[in-house]
Amino acid sequence: MGGFFGVASKEDCTFDLFFGTDYHSHLGTRRAGLAVYDEQKGFDRAIHNIENAPFRTKFDNDIGHMKGCMGIGSISDYEPQPLIVRSHHGTYAITTVGKINNTDDIVEKIFHTGHTHFLEMSGGDINATELVAAIINQKDNLIEGIRYAQELIDGSMTMLLLTPRGLYAARDWMGRTPVSIGRKEDAYCASFESFAYLNLGYTEERELGPGEIVVMTPEGVRTLAKAGEEMKICTFLWVYYGYPSSSYEGISVEKMRYNCGARLARRDDAQPDIVAGVPDSGTAHAIGYANESGIPFSRPFIKYTPTWPRSFMPTIQSRRNLIAKMKLIPVHDLIQGRSLLLIDDSIVRGTQMRETTEFLYQSGAREVHIRPACPPLLYGCKYLNFSRSSSEMDLITRQVIRELEGDREDVDLEPYADPESEQYRAMIERIGQKLNFTSLRYHRLDDMIDSVGIDRCKLCTYCWDGKE
Repeated sequence: MGGFFGVASKEDCTFDLFFGTDYHSHLGTRRAGLAVYDEQKGFDRAIHNIENAPFRTKFDNDIGHMKGCMGIGSISDYEPQPLIVRSHHGTYAITTVGKINNTDDIVEKIFHTGHTHFLEMSGGDINATELVAAIINQKDNLIEGIRYAQELIDGSMTMLLLTPRGLYAARDWMGRTPVSIGRKEDAYCASFESFAYLNLGYTEERELGPGEIVVMTPEGVRTLAKAGEEMKICTFLWVYYGYPSSSYEGISVEKMRYNCGARLARRDDAQPDIVAGVPDSGTAHAIGYANESGIPFSRPFIKYTPTWPRSFMPTIQSRRNLIAKMKLIPVHDLIQGRSLLLIDDSIVRGTQMRETTEFLYQSGAREVHIRPACPPLLYGCKYLNFSRSSSEMDLITRQVIRELEGDREDVDLEPYADPESEQYRAMIERIGQKLNFTSLRYHRLDDMIDSVGIDRCKLCTYCWDGKE
């Protein structure tokens, strides 16, 4: 995923930029960067690796010398950014959040216009933010360039551009990711997470609409391209990605998760001794379940976070699994001989949930019932890099479907997304057996959408039902 924060102020903005960006650390694990502009000093930038240390420790020295009234910051799961670009538009800094599915086609198109090269990152890929800048530079002005990028990219792309004239913010074409504008005296900010500016003295001004482009100065925010009518905001923002204190389209993340848990409870017939959430993303869902069912909420294991925040998670999946297991410390008195109902945000590959279940059995649990807070994931995300798996076959659902159907390439996945079908029931039964759960029941898509409270046509549900 990734997150961003931008500030346009009449005073030096580095304090707000530093902490506003830091508040997005839950959205990325690999790179972070800050870029500022000062009328006397020009542009200044710092980028650091945050795989083995939190954001603040890496940038503490940088903010001592960085100075500027405008700036942008980035937390990234992959590419280093912000980038500073010199072009016929002048010099600007740019940061992005999104995913480009048609990279090769765009690169070929740009080469035909005379662009000479792109720098490869260590993994051999082109930096998506550099590619976005190259697209923008095909047009005569920044506004046309940003709009061209929004239209050309297959996937999604939200961006912030820092120029000497102001800070440009552009939400992706279908509004799959959010942009929230905050305001205080003599300053405005643009943020992925709406809570990130509250403790910095800002109040919420508004959210940008799908495809909307604005320019932000200390004096105000001006719309340069109006929002589109259609929106497909990512539902997984509420289920997992979003920080509990955030909200999108006016819908609280924490409240939505309580709603999710409550709806799970209404359809359930399990009779566990306690309800628990996999810390931290399953906790609010579990509270909602417990409140609705009357079954006590408990914490049978605790995540050790003093030295292992999420930004310590390595990018290699096998190491992520090991670290996730090492973080959880059992409370044996709450596990021994108990029947537990455990809620997590989702099951992707199933590896961590299987190990968590075995961990509970080894700690004395009598039963472990699993209730994911979203439906079975059947498709890899096309828009937000939810998983950088090389294949959809990494998903536990697709592995089980292959076991049930054989190696056929023409399998119809629609019945496996229907909770009333025999295929769905067979898939769920097989997943529960493979992962050694006492019972398994996923959240239904219709219940999850009701938990959000936004019209279904405005929500992206592709990873569950394949509908764009």
